[in-house]
Amino acid sequence: MRYPKRAMIMAAGLGTRMRPLTETRPKPLVQVQGKALIDHAIDRLKDAGVTTFVVNLYYKGEMIREHLAGRKDVEILYSDESDGLLGTGGGVLKAMQLLGDEPFYVHNSDSIWVEGYGKALEQMKVQWDAERMDALLLMVPLLNSIGYEGRGDFMMDGVGHLSRVPPGRVSPFAYPGVQIVHPRLFDNPPEGVFSTNILWDRSIEKERLFGVRMDGVWIHVGTPQAVADAEEFLNDLAPAA
Repeated sequence: MRYPKRAMIMAAGLGTRMRPLTETRPKPLVQVQGKALIDHAIDRLKDAGVTTFVVNLYYKGEMIREHLAGRKDVEILYSDESDGLLGTGGGVLKAMQLLGDEPFYVHNSDSIWVEGYGKALEQMKVQWDAERMDALLLMVPLLNSIGYEGRGDFMMDGVGHLSRVPPGRVSPFAYPGVQIVHPRLFDNPPEGVFSTNILWDRSIEKERLFGVRMDGVWIHVGTPQAVADAEEFLNDLAPAA
């Protein structure tokens, strides 16, 4: 089985909830434990075997280019959205010419985690089945999340099929913004700005959207308070000097 060698890092958002930290830098360059969020994502994906990264740019995109210019350990390509944000789906669609025709990762830049029993990306690689799946989403139990404020994102059955949360119910799982995608997910896409949710719903109807449970603790670093909470949690895990 061939595992993904390319990844899309979603880095084009405005970071409005991260203000005032994002008044002088884009959110992917906000630091946790002395490392920019985007480097946390790249390093973890690199450890999983990814060699080529596509980063979409919009708000203060040149700062991201300048920061990543110092990385010589991986290939980094850019998808410029300076003419206008395209949404989560539209952004990936524009970058498809750089991502190629093989399955690839998509990773939000504000998502970091502490591994549990097994490494999350390795678990995804083991579960990935390009014949049965349009996309495989990482799923985190709400009890193992920090900085997440929702009521769960998907229902997941015993074999990993994902479905929407019915009205009036909650889900025990959050989506931390990490998935493996087959390019077929983007067949016959909407025009212009659109969300990946539209494509996921199509895949759910075909029973081709899957999830895999993460064993560790996920930290959604979306606000200044979440940055402080992440620092506190990670510092508590550090061995005593």
